[in-house]
Amino acid sequence: MVSTDKQIKELFDVKAHLGHKASRVHPKAKKYIYTVQNGVSIIDLTITVKFLDEALQFVEKLAKENKVFLVVVTKKIASAKIQELCAQNSIPVVSTKWPAGLLSNFETITKNIKKLIQMKKDKADGSWQKFVKHDQTEMEKEIVKLERAYGGLIQLNKLPDALFVIDVKKEKNAVNEALRMAMPVIAITDTNVDPHLVDYPIPANDDSLSSVEYIVNKIVETYTKNKVKNPSSP
Repeated sequence: MVSTDKQIKELFDVKAHLGHKASRVHPKAKKYIYTVQNGVSIIDLTITVKFLDEALQFVEKLAKENKVFLVVVTKKIASAKIQELCAQNSIPVVSTKWPAGLLSNFETITKNIKKLIQMKKDKADGSWQKFVKHDQTEMEKEIVKLERAYGGLIQLNKLPDALFVIDVKKEKNAVNEALRMAMPVIAITDTNVDPHLVDYPIPANDDSLSSVEYIVNKIVETYTKNKVKNPSSP
C-alpha cells in the first residue's frame, strides 16, 4: 500500500496540484482548493489522494466483476498517449470525437464497429483483390474514416458499465449521455468544472500530460491487475 505522503509527492511532481486561474474556478470546486498562488488555484492533494483511492476501489470492483469501462480522452495533449496505453491493455477508448449516441444508440454504433472489423479482415485476407483499384481506394478511405471514429472501440462488444473521462468540460456530451442512462462516471475534475456532475471525481490538473498520465496509469493498472481472466485463456 502506497503511503499518503508518497502519493501526495508523486502527484505534486506531476503537477496535479495546479488548477486554473482563480477567476475561472467553478464555485463547487472551491472546496478542493488549498490556496491561491499568483492568481492560480492550488488543489489540495490530500483530497485528491482520498478521491483517487475511492475511484480505484470502484475500478477494482469493476474488474473483479468482469465489467468494462470506456476511457474518453479527446484533448490533444493526452489523446495519443492514452490511446496507446488503452490499446496495450485492451481497454476501449474514444480519442478523437465522441460519437453522438454511443451509449443511447449503442446498437447503431455497434454496426459501424462490426463493419470496421469486417473491412479490416477482408483487406488482410486478400478479399479486396477482386475489386478494381478505384473501388479499393474508396474502401481504403472508408476504413480510415471508420478507424478514426471507432478504432478504439473494437474491444467494446457490449455497452460499457462505466465511463472514465479525462476532461469533464471538453467531454460534456459523453458525461450528459452517461447521466441520462444513470451510468457511473469517473473523471479527472480540474477546478473549472462542477465535480458533482460525476460519481467519482478526482480533483487534479487535466491540462498537464504528466498529471493525466499518472492518474490514467493508476486506473489502468488497478483494472488490469484485478481483471478476471477468461477461463478459456491459457
